[in-house]
Amino acid sequence: MRWACVLLPHLALDGRLRQVPETPLPTVLIDGPSQRRIVHDACGRGRALGLRRGQSLATAQAFAGQLRLLAHDAQDEARQLDLLAAWAYGYSSQVARIGPRALVVEVGGSEGLFGPWPSLQSHWREELAAMGFRHRLALTPHPLAARVLAGSEDGASIDCVADMGARLNRLAVHRIGLPAATADALARMGLRTLGQLRALPRASLARRFSPELLAHLDALYGERDGPLTLYRPPDRFQARIELGFEVESSQALLFPLRRLTADLALYLIARDGGVQCFDLLLEHERHPPSRVPVGLLAPEREATRLFDLARGRLERAELPAAVCAIGLSAQDLPAFVPEHRDLFDTRAQQSLPWLALRERLRARLGEDAVQTLSAPADHRPERATHSAVDPPAAPVTITPPRPGWLLSEPRLLPHALAQTLTDPERIESGWWDGADIRRDYYRVRTRSGQHAWAFHPHDGDGRLWLHGWFA
Repeated sequence: MRWACVLLPHLALDGRLRQVPETPLPTVLIDGPSQRRIVHDACGRGRALGLRRGQSLATAQAFAGQLRLLAHDAQDEARQLDLLAAWAYGYSSQVARIGPRALVVEVGGSEGLFGPWPSLQSHWREELAAMGFRHRLALTPHPLAARVLAGSEDGASIDCVADMGARLNRLAVHRIGLPAATADALARMGLRTLGQLRALPRASLARRFSPELLAHLDALYGERDGPLTLYRPPDRFQARIELGFEVESSQALLFPLRRLTADLALYLIARDGGVQCFDLLLEHERHPPSRVPVGLLAPEREATRLFDLARGRLERAELPAAVCAIGLSAQDLPAFVPEHRDLFDTRAQQSLPWLALRERLRARLGEDAVQTLSAPADHRPERATHSAVDPPAAPVTITPPRPGWLLSEPRLLPHALAQTLTDPERIESGWWDGADIRRDYYRVRTRSGQHAWAFHPHDGDGRLWLHGWFA
């Protein structure tokens, strides 16, 4: 087996930066009680100014001056790791979390689909950078070894177990994932590298330290299987972004909305599914949350299309108060069938397919604004078609040809103004509901050259009645 580790050393900060717009100010993630705020992490500009983890907020402000402060949220950090696990699940069915900021992925069985590790690694780096996560990658035959090597050597790739052992032997004991107290005790004993530690008799180590030390060493070298709990994607998607301030304009909500729909699309692609309805949940300070439903006519998972539809619904929503947080919840996740495309697509580059255009119009104009026609089993022209929001199960085909514009009420058409072009078509129906008709229909041409649809009532006086116009 070949295990790749995705280490995310700045997961908490990167997760928060994905939720807020960019700013020229150095960004600092702060933690601790309100009386003593400390730096949990800092962006690249902040670290260049001397900001380090554990500094007090006052010291950080003395170094850098004005800062953008973001609060550390452990639950949000866990949600970001869940999102990345769903992303990795799209490449392998064996994904596991190791610690609070790392994932291991078995990629040996995926090479036939995604190519060898060098190309897959390059692809991963592009996708992680596009999502906004700084990362370190490593590949070894065992998952815990990959986790340890990713922290010390970004890009390490080892296929041989012997080479992996030699590389691990050179690592410092403080870099192999041991508890800080255990690593300090080993350092006081004069043990600096993992190789020196492995050279000691196991019996003496067992007497001096807890059994977890030997179990950890055995798992590092693949002599014992470590405890891995494989990830399984949940049957529902939920995400939430706390804004940190009150927003009164829907335009200001578009940035977090784009992030939420992008994360939803990422989750759907990983589980090879789609979404047909989801809810936007807008939280207010002194009002119950507002719910904005987003319904689709067919399952979808393309990020841009999901964002456009959600934006259309959001712009039409009437909010009772300012918004302090926005969430997205999707519970109906049906199977997804990609749209059929011809090998040589003749559509113009900027044109939209009909399904996408219909969804966009419904999002902008309302659920009932765009309707489709269905053909009931009735020959009477007034009842031969029916409009509905849902698309018909089969395309509407009406023969013989019918006019595109049917008048709401027939009106008299003098003979002198029309020339008959076709033989009569008898329509006799409706006896079962009391609205029966018996008519002979013709296609006629008026003096101005227009083609009309007119009929003679069977019990009438022979005059023509106009009922519709052909295009």
